[in-house]
Amino acid sequence: MPDSSQAAPERQPGSARNDWTRAEIAALFDLPFADLIHQAQTVHRAHFDPNKVQLSTLLSIKTGGCPEDCGYCAQSSKFETGVKAGKLMPVDAVLEDARRAKAAGATRYCMGAAWRNPKDHDLEQVCRMVEGVNALGMESCVTLGMLTDRQAQRLKQSGLDYYNHNIDTSPEYYSQVVTTRSFAERLDTLAHVREAGISVCSGGIIGMGETRADRVGMLHTLATLPVPPESVPINMLGRIEGTPLGASEPLEPLELVRMLAVARIIMPGVELRLSAGREALSDETQALCYLAGANSIFFGARLLTIGNPAHERDMALFDKLGITPLDAPLAARP
Repeated sequence: MPDSSQAAPERQPGSARNDWTRAEIAALFDLPFADLIHQAQTVHRAHFDPNKVQLSTLLSIKTGGCPEDCGYCAQSSKFETGVKAGKLMPVDAVLEDARRAKAAGATRYCMGAAWRNPKDHDLEQVCRMVEGVNALGMESCVTLGMLTDRQAQRLKQSGLDYYNHNIDTSPEYYSQVVTTRSFAERLDTLAHVREAGISVCSGGIIGMGETRADRVGMLHTLATLPVPPESVPINMLGRIEGTPLGASEPLEPLELVRMLAVARIIMPGVELRLSAGREALSDETQALCYLAGANSIFFGARLLTIGNPAHERDMALFDKLGITPLDAPLAARP
């Protein structure tokens, strides 16, 4: 059994750093489970109320027809998944959905479009959506694919709070997941977003056939960016028939808990988002995820094109655990 005091010395809870090595991160993964959770919960309590979780809603504002070949995605035009290409939703329809989400308790509203990169005229329509969401008093987030620096600046002008662009996996495993854009291109978009002054939301997916070393590599990439993301979503693969990764072996759920705990330790102040894959998790596993430091979830019947736990199930679990939803965006906390 590893000696936790030698394998990964516990650091002060407030000591954020971006010089982590892969060996240090791997040592955290190898800790006895109780020691890892203790470290993660200690860090979490130093930065957040452990009994508060943000509710976010994600809407597909433009579904299907994407020219990319991301092996996990039902919206790729290259796969036969039954998802049909649709048009960009009208602004009014999106804002009506945002109002419903706010009434249900959401403080962040996320909008996703199945594009490789947005066209400028479509971006203007998205900017009007962002302005409307902000006017409701909610945090705004969009994920639209790759951006130029000029497009990132335009989104900043609209008042966008967060831009989501996941790196998906490690640099080494990336080509096994996506071939139509490079890992470096993903980092370029993150740089454009950061330079525009928009907060970065970036994480990845586990359970795609990668090794633990790849999971280490993904977290290392995020944690050692010049400025780590403010928001890190961790997704469990939703296995979708018709996609190349649809037949992947299910990941052991405790590996998701370890992933969240390590992410919390190495990126202490991030909003750590327990994202896709929750529908397949037991209440007990989700409870461990919150204990490991997850403090944001997406709620609602769908996450773009995959299922999600019913709102009633989430609220029942919160009640059992003594968790209450945040009544203001995480970024607005004192």
